[in-house]
Amino acid sequence: MPHYLKVELLRMARNKRYVIFVVAFPVAFYLLYSNLWGSQVDSTTGVRASVILMVSMGAYGALAASMMSTAVPWSQERHSGWLRQLQITPLPRWSIIVVKLVASLLLVLPALLLVGLAAVLTQHVSLTAGEWVALILTMWAGTIPFAALGLTIGSLLPPDTAQPVAMIGMFGLALLGGLWFPVEIMPSAMRSIAQVLPSYDYANVGWRIVAGQAPRAGEVAGLLAWTAGLGALALIAYRRATVRD
Repeated sequence: MPHYLKVELLRMARNKRYVIFVVAFPVAFYLLYSNLWGSQVDSTTGVRASVILMVSMGAYGALAASMMSTAVPWSQERHSGWLRQLQITPLPRWSIIVVKLVASLLLVLPALLLVGLAAVLTQHVSLTAGEWVALILTMWAGTIPFAALGLTIGSLLPPDTAQPVAMIGMFGLALLGGLWFPVEIMPSAMRSIAQVLPSYDYANVGWRIVAGQAPRAGEVAGLLAWTAGLGALALIAYRRATVRD
């Protein structure tokens, strides 16, 4: 299983979509937005915009990494026959989806760490050691529902359909979750949608940590509920895909 995990990580590291959407985009947009608005201060929390944007772009990169590393590659593996080959190896069936999830979590880290590094080097963002640890660990674990969504898409759809669906889902969650624009400036209908999405709770947990506040119970509960629901859906879709294939 460790060798299989290594293969998965190396394969994704060579994937241009992963490098562009997960590494280049979040850092580039952070540098752009922070230079435009980074010195502004949130009137409610007193947190600089450069810190808020660090959480937003880190969350976007992590969300993108978790979906891009699961949906399309998994769909391609099913249709190319690679899954069938894995099923005749000594690997237990459960280990295949576990490796996919672990690989996705590991591939999330560059997005979080690189945006954080850009924030420190260019905007002199400073958090306490406890805040850094809480932020990285919480946002790292918080990507599990998005990885589960990617696995569901990859299990149910062929590659030519999985890719646009994953892209639309990724950008839709980022946009409506408030990662690109504040939810407060959205029309009321969009705000209502945003507040029930996992990306909204995910980002809010990060924003509260950098503001020195404890995440609200409702946000944590919402994220956990989405994790359980999408995780169950991913397992059902995975079983269907493995039986069919």
